[in-house]
Amino acid sequence: MSTTGTAVADIGAFLADHESRSTLRFITCGSVDDGKSTLIGRLLYEADLVLDDQLATLEVDSRKVGTRGADLDFALLVDGLQAEREQGITIDVAYRFFTTARRQFIVADTPGHVQYTRNMATGASTADLAVILVDATRGVLEQTRRHTHLVALMGIDQVILAVNKLDLVGYSRDRFDAVVADYAVLADEVGIDRVTAVPLCAVNGDNLTGPSPNTAWYSGPSLLGALEDAPARGRDAEGPLRFAVQWVNRPDSSFRGFSGEVLAGTIAPGDDVVVLPSGARSVVDRIVTAEGDLDRATAGQAVTFTLSDEVDVSRGDVIADPAEPPIVADRFGAQLVWMAETPLVPGRRYRAKIGTATVGATVGPSLRAVDIASGIAAPVASLGLNDIGTVAVTLDAPIVIDRYARDRTLGGLILIDRLTNDTVAAGMIDDTSGTVSDLHWQDLSVDRTARRGLMGHGSAVVWLTGVSGAGKSTIADAVERKLHARGVHTFLLDGDNLRHGLCRDLGFSEADRSENIRRAGSVAKLLHEAGLVVIAAFISPYEAERRAVREQFSVGEFVEVFVDTPIAVAADRDPKGLYAKAERGELVNFTCIDAPYEAPDDAEVRIDTTVTSVEHAANDIIARLVENGIIGG
Repeated sequence: MSTTGTAVADIGAFLADHESRSTLRFITCGSVDDGKSTLIGRLLYEADLVLDDQLATLEVDSRKVGTRGADLDFALLVDGLQAEREQGITIDVAYRFFTTARRQFIVADTPGHVQYTRNMATGASTADLAVILVDATRGVLEQTRRHTHLVALMGIDQVILAVNKLDLVGYSRDRFDAVVADYAVLADEVGIDRVTAVPLCAVNGDNLTGPSPNTAWYSGPSLLGALEDAPARGRDAEGPLRFAVQWVNRPDSSFRGFSGEVLAGTIAPGDDVVVLPSGARSVVDRIVTAEGDLDRATAGQAVTFTLSDEVDVSRGDVIADPAEPPIVADRFGAQLVWMAETPLVPGRRYRAKIGTATVGATVGPSLRAVDIASGIAAPVASLGLNDIGTVAVTLDAPIVIDRYARDRTLGGLILIDRLTNDTVAAGMIDDTSGTVSDLHWQDLSVDRTARRGLMGHGSAVVWLTGVSGAGKSTIADAVERKLHARGVHTFLLDGDNLRHGLCRDLGFSEADRSENIRRAGSVAKLLHEAGLVVIAAFISPYEAERRAVREQFSVGEFVEVFVDTPIAVAADRDPKGLYAKAERGELVNFTCIDAPYEAPDDAEVRIDTTVTSVEHAANDIIARLVENGIIGG
C-alpha cells in the first residue's frame, strides 16, 4: 500500500474509532466561585486535551486578566465572554467538546449567580449527568439546592458531587464526609438516586484524572473516571414508534414526504402507522435519504419517508405505532422554570412549543412555587424570574404529549410570549391525565340557533373597554335601555358588580386582573350561548386578555368598543374618588397611575366622550349590531 493509501486508511480508522465512541452530555453547576470553570479547564489540561496554541493563549490571558498570580488560570479556557473574564464569573452557558480514549463529551459550564438560573436550565435541558460543585469550606448552599432541584426537574437522574477546594480544609476526610451526608439528604428530597461523590482540589488537579496522594483515604474513581463510566441517555430503539414531523417535503407535485426525527422505535416500508392527533391511518411506502432509500430507520435518525395514502400530515404531527399510540391531550400538569423579567400571568394567552408542534396555551390560576430552602411547594399568585413552580396548562387544541421522564422531546415545553415572541418559561410535563377523552362537550337538544328562533334576534357580546371614569358603565346602561325598548333580550355585565360575587376573591395585581377578565369572558360566552346580547363594561387594560375573550366568538359576534377618554378628563370626573386615592398611595396597581392601560388599535367602535354624548354613543353601538345582523334595523 502507498504512503497516501496508508494515511487515508489511518484517517478512516481514526474517524471510525471516534464515531464508535459513545457521547456523554453533562453540565457543571454550583454556587458562585465554587470553581466550575477552573475544574473544566484543569480537567482538559490534566487529560492532555489543551493544544499548544491554546496553552500559549492561556499563558498570555492568565498574565493579563487571570486571578492566579503567576500561575495559569484554567477558568479562562472556558469563560469566553469579556465580561466573564473581567469579573471572574460565568454568565453565559459555555459549551466544550472533548474526547478521551473511552468516550466523547459535551460539557456545558453553567453560571452560578441566582440571576442566571435560567441559563443553567438551558444547559441542563439536554444533559445526561450533572457535576454539582460544592465548596468544602461553605458546604451545601441555597444555590446548590436550587441547582439540584433544577437538575431533578430536567430529568437528570445521576449526579457527580464534586467537593472542591479541599486544600483549604487540609484535605479533611471528615469535612468531605459531612458535605456528602448533607447533600445525600437533599438528593433524597428531590428523587436523585445515583450520586457519586469525588473529593477535589480543581486548581491543583487533585483527583481530576487519577488518584491524589493528598486524599489517600479515598478509594473511589477520579472525576474523569466517573464521567467515563456514567451511562449516557439514548433514544429508545425498542419502544413503540414515535416520529415527530418537522417538515412536509414537497419539492414538486410528484413527491410528498415527511421529514423529521425518529424519537423512539423503528420504522420500515410496509409498516402500519397512525398520524396524530388526527387519527388518520396509512402504510409507510419509502424511507428516503440523500444517499438512497433505507430498508429501516431507527431511533435517533433524521429521515424523510412517504406514505401509501394521501392523508393530511402537518408540521407538529406525530406518526406512531397504531398498536401503541402516544397520549393526545389538550391539558396537562407541568413544572415550569420561569425565565422572564415579566411575571407569569395566569389566564394570559401564551404559545406552547412541544416537540415540533406550536399551539396556543393558557396557564391556570392554581400555581404552586417551590421554596428552595425547604423544598416545599406552596400556593402563589404568580411566578417571577427564576421561580420553579407547578402549573396546569390548557392548550387551544389537542396535540401529542408525554411525561418528561419518559420522553424529553414530547414531554418538554417552552412558553412563548404572543406579543414579543420571547421565550418566557421552560417546562417539563409531569401529569398527562388530562387527555381529550377525559372531558366531552355534551350534546344539547336546544342550541343557540333554536334560541335565536324563539327570541327573534341573534346573540353577541358588546365589550366596552377604557380607563376608570371613562364612562363605560354609563354608556353600557344606555345601550341596554335602548335594546330593551326594542324587545331585545340582554344582560349587562359590569366589572364592579362581578367583583361583588364571582370575582370577590381577586385583587388587582396583574395576575388577578387577568383572571378577572378570563372569568368575565367565560360568563359572557355562556350568556351569549343562551341567546342574549351581552353588554360587558370592564377596564380590561391588557390587550392579550381582550384578545383571548374575542377569540371565543365568531366574526361579527364580538364588538369591541373603545371608550376613549383622555386620562386627565377621567381623573377630573373621578366619580368614585379612585384617582385621588391612587395619587395618595392608598390604591396600588391603579390603571394609568402605577399600572398600564393598553389601548386597542382595532376596536370596532371608538367613542370620544369629549365630543360624543352618551345617547349618540349608544346609538353608534346599536347601529353596529344592526350592521352585523345581530338585531333588526
